[in-house]
Amino acid sequence: MKLAVNKKRLGENPETWLRRAGYGLIPEREGGPVSFTRRFTRDFYPRFHVYFTEQQSSNGEDYVIFNLHLDQKRPGYAGQARHNAEYDGELVEGEIERLKSLLLPDF
Repeated sequence: MKLAVNKKRLGENPETWLRRAGYGLIPEREGGPVSFTRRFTRDFYPRFHVYFTEQQSSNGEDYVIFNLHLDQKRPGYAGQARHNAEYDGELVEGEIERLKSLLLPDF
């Protein structure tokens, strides 16, 4: 599920904002995208997993597009990158609402 946010509403860079929201950086393979997770327990799974990109709108405003999903478990086979993930549903929608509540008021 995606969440598009005017960068001004973060109040800081996206990495710092995600850390304040309870997310930790995942070290990715070289050249891979930077991503963050928020665990439910001390175990690695299940966890919320988010990537983000920065874009500029046609009116010159800077936006951050967060792409969030729920990783249910790690890949089942060695060398497999695919995993059991949910891109919508009650838990993902609830996390999107939690993240929205952490945004600064609209200017």
